[in-house]
Amino acid sequence: MRTTWLLPCLLVALFPPSASRAQDAGRTTGWVVISVSEYGWLRAKAFPAEPEPEPPPVEATLTRVDYDLRVGGDLADGRASLTVDVLKDGWVRVPIPAGLLVREARLDGKLVSLVPSATGKGVAPLSLMLSKRGRAVVTLDVALPIVSTAGNEKLSLPSSASGVTRASIALPRQEFEVAVAGGFLSEKSESATESKWIAYARGGDPLTFTWRRKMENHRVVLPLRLRGDLTQLAGLGEDSTSIYAEVDLEVAQGAARQVRIQVPAAVTVNQVMGAMVSDWDAKAGELIVTFLEPVEQSAKFVVTGETRLPRDGAIEIPLLRILDTERETGAVAVEVLGAGEIKDVKTKGLESADAGELGATIASRESPSLVAFRFRPGLQKDARSLALRVVRYAQQAVLTANVEEARYRVLMSPEGKTLTEARYAVRNSQRNFVKIALPADAVVWSSSLSGRPVRPGQAPDGGLLFPLEKAHAGEEAPAFAIEILYLSRSPAWSDKGRATLTLPAVDLPVSRTGLVLYYSPLFRVAAEPGSFQRETFEKPSSAAFNPEAARPPTPEDKKGVQRPATQADFMNGLNANRAGANQTQNAAQLLVDKYKAKSEARKGAAALPIRVSFPAVGPSLYLVSELTGENKGPTLDLSYQSEKKGGVR
Repeated sequence: MRTTWLLPCLLVALFPPSASRAQDAGRTTGWVVISVSEYGWLRAKAFPAEPEPEPPPVEATLTRVDYDLRVGGDLADGRASLTVDVLKDGWVRVPIPAGLLVREARLDGKLVSLVPSATGKGVAPLSLMLSKRGRAVVTLDVALPIVSTAGNEKLSLPSSASGVTRASIALPRQEFEVAVAGGFLSEKSESATESKWIAYARGGDPLTFTWRRKMENHRVVLPLRLRGDLTQLAGLGEDSTSIYAEVDLEVAQGAARQVRIQVPAAVTVNQVMGAMVSDWDAKAGELIVTFLEPVEQSAKFVVTGETRLPRDGAIEIPLLRILDTERETGAVAVEVLGAGEIKDVKTKGLESADAGELGATIASRESPSLVAFRFRPGLQKDARSLALRVVRYAQQAVLTANVEEARYRVLMSPEGKTLTEARYAVRNSQRNFVKIALPADAVVWSSSLSGRPVRPGQAPDGGLLFPLEKAHAGEEAPAFAIEILYLSRSPAWSDKGRATLTLPAVDLPVSRTGLVLYYSPLFRVAAEPGSFQRETFEKPSSAAFNPEAARPPTPEDKKGVQRPATQADFMNGLNANRAGANQTQNAAQLLVDKYKAKSEARKGAAALPIRVSFPAVGPSLYLVSELTGENKGPTLDLSYQSEKKGGVR
């Protein structure tokens, strides 16, 4: 059988005419004969059928389980509401939680049947059969047994495949302690007739309630036996006296709801702090501290206050005491805040003790005037008192650190290169560092502290930080030396002109300064009036500069005392030094080149600065200065003139 009808329409639907076919209008159309199977294949291609929807992954789900139970006797009965979502047309099986004792089941107010599941062996769990797609709520009338063991009662709700399991349990009105396992207790309420708990279970875990009746605590009704330890610290200030007391309670029997502390009338309580403290009230010479709950073992708290006592002279120290205790131990310490001393101590019921053995509060005090006492063992009725006399001293300003002497040796070349050796004799009692600010273009060659090479730190502003040695308490601070050798640059000298020498600025006051200036014999140099005055050379007087045997001797060391140089001295020695002037400059340049070569070879290595000898060459000037302030860099103005102008060759 051949089919020819509708073929042209079908071909047009499958293969629409292109532009080239539209242009060929003269061609005649015809008929094509195909089989029925071929026609069916072409029609399926032209009109594909819509795919059938995939079936749901599950037929039905147990979405939520809500229990509403009431405990009575050995059973807990009530309702279990199962929220079920059916996802398939036709009959589906929905299992109910295993272990429930079901009396009846209702769906939309009508009784429904529960059928056992086909498990093969053992007791088959029950299932609910539903045929209508959508959400349904099935109500089960259930009962569960109550298990009693060792005074505890337990109710277990079976696990289920539902996402949410909520349980509401009601009991007759009594005092119960409840615990929940497999979930959490979200609400607990009590009314005149019943106690009610609401809990939620974790998915897949059974929800278990365990409760027991609250037992009467017979320890509370026992007579209270209290032991206390009180550590008190009194700080005698200029205007007022601070009181700090640590109270440590130990309950030997019964329970303490509050504690009473005897406070002298002159003391004002400012604060009571402690983890167990609920409230406190101070009145009529008594401080009452109330706890959050009865204390059965131990408790600690701190009492802070103040009082006004005489600034000096005879003083009676107010002492705090813990009342209603069968035994009281503790300690008391007194310190003078400021410049003062404690004398003529009179005690009763106290014995002297070492402050380091009375706890961290007293042991941590660093006051130079501190006395400490321990309570003498005895009964509570024994009186305690502490009287003493305070002597105040006028406070004087103390210099914590200073530079008792600074010495500089400077070698200036006409090319503008200046080599400076700076030495400082420092005395220190409290400071940690000294900052030395060098000229902006200075390059440090070496640095040492007490004769040992040291690598100084760098301050944010670029200054060098040297660590300081500290003297022990009560000892005189010894002097130690800090040495720096550095190279700086300045404008080259002409035949005649002025030059300025800037020395480092130290953040400590300098008592006296000595400067030895070496310069080229080809020039005549004079110091301009300023902070430096020209004097006869003197050796350093500070003990920190005494060990100088390791240094090569200088011209000043050989001559002992140098008289002021005159123009005649320079003219007479000029011809003798002229031949060696170039050699001197070459030697200095060779020293600089040698040090640069060593520094470049040492790049990347963590080497300490080396000790470099200062080349003392050429004529010299010795100048001194007194009392240089902190962070002030002393300067020296010079005038120079070439000796060539005088006709000497």
